[in-house]
Amino acid sequence: MEIAKRLEPFGESIFATWSRVAIEHNAINLGQGFPDFDAPDFVKEAAIKAIRDGENQYSRSAGHPKLVHAIADTFELDVDPMNEVTVTCGSTETIAAVILGLVNPGDEVIIIEPFYDSYLACLSMAGANVKMVTLHVPEFKLDESELRRAFTDKTKMIIINSPHNPTGRVFNKEELTLIASLAIKHDAIVLSDEVYDKLVLTGSHIPIATLPQMKERTITLRSLGKVFSVTGWKIGWSVAPSHLTESIRNSHQFLTFCAATPLQVAAAEALRAPENYFKQYKIEYRERRDLLVKGLRDVGFNVHTPEGTYFVLADHTPFGFDDDVAFCHHLVEKCKIVGIPPSAFYSKSDDGKGLVRFAFCKGLETLNIAVERLMGLA
Repeated sequence: MEIAKRLEPFGESIFATWSRVAIEHNAINLGQGFPDFDAPDFVKEAAIKAIRDGENQYSRSAGHPKLVHAIADTFELDVDPMNEVTVTCGSTETIAAVILGLVNPGDEVIIIEPFYDSYLACLSMAGANVKMVTLHVPEFKLDESELRRAFTDKTKMIIINSPHNPTGRVFNKEELTLIASLAIKHDAIVLSDEVYDKLVLTGSHIPIATLPQMKERTITLRSLGKVFSVTGWKIGWSVAPSHLTESIRNSHQFLTFCAATPLQVAAAEALRAPENYFKQYKIEYRERRDLLVKGLRDVGFNVHTPEGTYFVLADHTPFGFDDDVAFCHHLVEKCKIVGIPPSAFYSKSDDGKGLVRFAFCKGLETLNIAVERLMGLA
């Protein structure tokens, strides 16, 4: 089989690979980040109603008016919904639309590893020159000197992700201010991936677009799936100044044209959920996080408690395996549990070889069974 050279290094997505392994071994899938519980009834009913109300044709390419207004109304800054919001088929498409719409061959783009694997693939398709900055174990703090070295006068864009998948870090104001100052100094665009903005379990989330002089150079990326347990709906969006939005839309129209219309209408209602929904959402995820983190530590993993997202990176080196792939194969064979080997999220550093990523977006019963099975490693 032939494949374009720009995609040869990537192969099958790590998530597809290990979800298939989970099925083959009838294992608990703590790898790919999708819940094993259903979406809230009010969200599902909104989608059913939208279908019955005839919202079944193409929507406006940039997003259904109901949804773009809901996004603007719930964003932290004043936003023009019709000119600064673009709805896409999930955040993965948003990433592609941004990169393909704005990055030219040879442009320098900084990404922070470990990274969501889509970043590197899309940058390869755009022909970008990638510069890498590493969040090092065990605390995954941003290294100022390393970041400063990555920026040059050729830097077109930096991609940041906070709350951060897979480390669970939530960048603090000092880190974000550093990124902002360097972006301003080098006239770079910031693509801020904030799909876990509602899932901050310790501390608080600061959108980088809210920092001084950053609104005009920041593209904020968010999505519906994580917040309302509808990852299969694939509803994502960008919020960006109009001069950047135009490029994103030019790309988006030739990728998918528009996201599913009835799901956009339902998403608009979901975003306007009462504050109590989001409060309870966090309480329940803290309970899931704490259950899994304690279980991992009891078994013998070294774990840095995630501040946000629904992922935890655990140090598997106490169990004596050479790398993360070997450990993950052992884990599924011995314990019938799938984790993700995070070396797939690294390019510059070998830090991922000593780690395994687990997702705790599962019901308490599932997580309790998983912890029991993990005891087989002790």
